[in-house]
Amino acid sequence: MHTLPLLFAVLASSTLAPAPSAAVPAAHHGTFKPSRFSVVVEGTGDDVILIPGLSSTREVWSATAARLGRHHRVHLIQVKGFGEPAGPNASGPVLQPFVDDLAAYIRANHLHRPAVIGHSMGGLAALMLGAQAPKLPGKLMIVDSFPFIGPVFGAPDIATVTPRAEQLRSALLANAAKVTPDFAAADCHGSATAPEKVVGNMTNSVLGQCVLKHGALASDLRVVAQAMYDDMTTDMRPRLKDISAPVTMLYPQDDRLVGKAEAEELYKASYAGASDISFVRVPGSYHFVMLDQPELFAVAVDQFLGRTSN
Repeated sequence: MHTLPLLFAVLASSTLAPAPSAAVPAAHHGTFKPSRFSVVVEGTGDDVILIPGLSSTREVWSATAARLGRHHRVHLIQVKGFGEPAGPNASGPVLQPFVDDLAAYIRANHLHRPAVIGHSMGGLAALMLGAQAPKLPGKLMIVDSFPFIGPVFGAPDIATVTPRAEQLRSALLANAAKVTPDFAAADCHGSATAPEKVVGNMTNSVLGQCVLKHGALASDLRVVAQAMYDDMTTDMRPRLKDISAPVTMLYPQDDRLVGKAEAEELYKASYAGASDISFVRVPGSYHFVMLDQPELFAVAVDQFLGRTSN
């Protein structure tokens, strides 16, 4: 059985060496200033939090935020070190402190049961939030993320996957001093949606390739290395039962990577411990679902939020 590939943008970030550039400032919401991430708030209405994945900037949510902002207050999260200076994420654990900071942000700004949508590592963070602070999120959408990534590496538990995680972290850290992140904003508007030839297994759209490349160039490899290690060595399977918010698990499927039945089996097995979960397959998509199939993704998000697509 072929397992769905581990889709980490770090594969690109370790080979690109951008020139230095000035950081782009981000707006904050309310009086609470998170230390582990920045946030831009757009629109009015019920709160929706959008969390990008490893080596991704908030640019991955641009179209989603623009559409949702007509009826919702959208919180565009960006982990420090991805698209902006690393701050405290430059050393030590990244993932758990980020989740703690996100919980504090929700509490301090009195967000009432916000909907949380997380992609890849952002999806794992959303699961952690749901399990560790079950009264905070109103509902969770997990976009192509596993509660434990070990099985993708053939590892059944944290102890087995840790040597591989340490190896990858060391390799990235060895290159960190040689690469200067480029925080300049991406210019991906107008990109076509169907490339003549698919490159890699992360995205099958030209827009996705542009945004993915920007995320890689804009990432601090110190943060990438530690965040990837944290992701690989976090196993949320025993904690799925602690999540009281309903979960929508949105997963991609493209016959060029994995068959329909195989993908369904893989994701449903991974989330076997969840008590309130629904699965939505997005055909014709690779890992960056929101960029590869924007129309289908929009419909899924509207259904998740209880709205009719328009």
